[in-house]
Amino acid sequence: YFIDKLIEIAERIAAMPKTYGTEGQGMQAVAHLHYFVSGFDWYITETDMGAPNDTDPGAQHQAHGLACFHEAEVGYISIVELLRSRAELDLHWTPCTLACVREARA
Repeated sequence: YFIDKLIEIAERIAAMPKTYGTEGQGMQAVAHLHYFVSGFDWYITETDMGAPNDTDPGAQHQAHGLACFHEAEVGYISIVELLRSRAELDLHWTPCTLACVREARA
């Protein structure tokens, strides 16, 4: 089950929009991934797969999406900091728009 789930998530990440790929979509951008830890949530809409001078061209350093703490804010999210904070990837997340996320959290 878990191997199939991880393959599914890897395929989802590979197909996600890259930097600026959801520009202009606002709250209609689709959150493809959800990370969480201790009441904090991050909903990822875009990936940034490495920078031109990276030694690991497949490394993901940042993403774009909705960060929900005491308030919700759309912006860039450091994947490195997420992992350092031990945020977990929601393996049961179903992609939906940021508007749906906000509505469900209200």
